[in-house]
Amino acid sequence: MTNGRVHRWDDIVPEKVTEMMSRKIVAGSRALIAQVYLKQGALVPLHAHDSEQLTYVLQGSLRLVVDGEEAIVRAGEVVQIPSGVAHQAEALTDTLELDVFSPVRKDWLVDRPDGG
Repeated sequence: MTNGRVHRWDDIVPEKVTEMMSRKIVAGSRALIAQVYLKQGALVPLHAHDSEQLTYVLQGSLRLVVDGEEAIVRAGEVVQIPSGVAHQAEALTDTLELDVFSPVRKDWLVDRPDGG
């Protein structure tokens, strides 16, 4: 592959974010994708960021609050969170999801040995 690179999730070492959450990250110059695992009961506190976010739940379910509105997002569903909008998440079950951010969340790349 001349201008691309293949990444294998199985080859990426998970980053432990908390006792309840871990993630694997692949970042390009304009977008970042993360495979995120949340144990049941994990809480991602209310926050906002400049990146637009797409969250695709692969397994499990999340209670999301986006701009004050609550939704339950289950396996096979995707939620779109616009740039700058406050949101939080709670894992209702053990959950595996993919988060896509554009532009790249540089705060997620800090202290990574591979630079992202």
